[in-house]
Amino acid sequence: MSRENIASVNIHLDDYHWLTSPAAQSWLAEPAADPARWIPHLRKALSPERAHLVVETLELRRRARDKFLLADQMFFTRKGLEQATDEKIAAYKARRFDTGVQVSDFCCGIGGDFLALAARGPARGVDRDEALTLLAAANARVHGVSRDQCSVVANELERVADETGPWHCDPDRRPAGHRATRGELFEPPIETLSQLIARRPHAAIKLAPATQPPAEWTAQAECEWIESRGECRQQVAWFGEMAHAPGQRAATILAVGDRIRTVTGLADDWPPVAGVIQRYLYEPAAAVLAAKLVAEICREHTLAALGPGVAYLTGDAAIEDLALAAFEVLDVLPFDRKQLRAYCRQHQFGRLEIKKRGIDLDPNQLQKELSGAGEGQATILIAPHEGKTRAIIARRVLHS
Repeated sequence: MSRENIASVNIHLDDYHWLTSPAAQSWLAEPAADPARWIPHLRKALSPERAHLVVETLELRRRARDKFLLADQMFFTRKGLEQATDEKIAAYKARRFDTGVQVSDFCCGIGGDFLALAARGPARGVDRDEALTLLAAANARVHGVSRDQCSVVANELERVADETGPWHCDPDRRPAGHRATRGELFEPPIETLSQLIARRPHAAIKLAPATQPPAEWTAQAECEWIESRGECRQQVAWFGEMAHAPGQRAATILAVGDRIRTVTGLADDWPPVAGVIQRYLYEPAAAVLAAKLVAEICREHTLAALGPGVAYLTGDAAIEDLALAAFEVLDVLPFDRKQLRAYCRQHQFGRLEIKKRGIDLDPNQLQKELSGAGEGQATILIAPHEGKTRAIIARRVLHS
């Protein structure tokens, strides 16, 4: 169902009140198998604003299914969904907060982190956008969180900053309409958050993975990069009692099920470079790369990199680690397309995974060029080593 079928409108607070009320639920439950007939009916029965909200809510609920189990009952704005923490990461973060202590969630948005905080104990959501507080409160009801357990208020952070207790904040990283990684462009900016830390030292601040926190933060906070669903989703700066390793970095991988792996250390120089490509090749998880902890994991497992800045690691031992994707090396060839095509035909590789580091290459295009008609499968990792570009033929090792 396309948004283009509904004209651009100005949504008012009363419309959000209606959206989260029982009066809107029959519209949100309407079948959308034939939008060409359903949308005109919607527009005749409702105001343009409310018709727009119904269409948008149904669309956003579909998009939110990767983040929330109860997405089909929740309420979102486009920006609110894009910035919301998914429930797996939110639950992981919430475990750091004591269950008997009230936590303030500043800039709570539609409630991604707030819902997890309220599930573990008393929580108070604060956002200056009153429409978002309505949606966050409605989402709390969807998740069965009682009013005794949580509250949501529309207010400016500065007006509640003098309260006490630990807090979490997800500053708006798109105040001008586009994603920002520089802290001074956040709303509230890093300077305001630093002033709040001075008054309330036990805190967690969500940042973009690429944000460089100020030096005074990195000296006292634990900066943690969190990966979920195969991508590094966010960075969190933990302060005061919330920091497990003050002054250090952490990379955490939230894997399928309840498996969690954390690598902790200091950002370091690049690890030593391997003179020979050994039996196994490893690719660090996205969070490890973002946290600049490649050297740390190399020390842990006695690995070496293929080259300066090339994040493929090699070693002779088979390693099972959620922080490393593992490949068993079958062959090493010069990177020559003609030779690779002949090799793939000879070995009947019909299913290929192409990966690359340190060179300019379109893996999808190369995959089309090399894939044949056979039943065999392999991973080809292309990267510089010892001054030459190599094609490493490998088998992906799947761990239990």
